[in-house]
Amino acid sequence: MISICMMTPQEMQKKIASAVRSKRLELNLSQQSLSAMSGVSYGVLKKFERTGQISLESLLKLALALGKMNDFNGLFAPDKPEAALSLDDLIEDSTRKRGRK
Repeated sequence: MISICMMTPQEMQKKIASAVRSKRLELNLSQQSLSAMSGVSYGVLKKFERTGQISLESLLKLALALGKMNDFNGLFAPDKPEAALSLDDLIEDSTRKRGRK
């Protein structure tokens, strides 16, 4: 299955930051309040909302504080074998155990 995304990583960062800001405002939270709730420093939160730059750990802390942690569960889930050609294709475990150079 081919997935086409017309956004750059930087555009996606800003989109996520905007969504976090919108959720924060929807919950009527100030940056200081969300910072205290999440354990993410005020400066990091402020920079994130402005630029989209944040560590994964801090993003997950914000997601937890905003009740959105479950949104990350399916992020890298394996594709469903909907278009399997045969029963053998379904049974075969072709999941790689190691990466290549």
